Amino acid sequence: MGGISIWQLLIVLAILVLIFGTKKLKSLGSDLGGAVKGFKEAVNNDEEQNKDGQSQAKVIEGESKKDDKSA
Repeated sequence: MGGISIWQLLIVLAILVLIFGTKKLKSLGSDLGGAVKGFKEAVNNDEEQNKDGQSQAKVIEGESKKDDKSA
C-alpha cells in the first residue's frame, strides 16, 4: 500500500515522453545536471574559503599573542 511500482513509473515516463518529447526532456535533464554541478562547485568553494579564513585567523591570532609577549 502506498508504494510506487516499476510499472507505474514506466507509465508516468511514457506519458512525459508523449507530452514533452525526448529532445525537451534531454535538454531539461542536462540543464538540471548543470545546475546541480554549479551548486556543488559553489558549496565546495565556500567551504574552501571558510577553511582559508579560519587558518588565516589562527595565524593572525598567533602573531598578535607573540607581539603582546614581546612588548
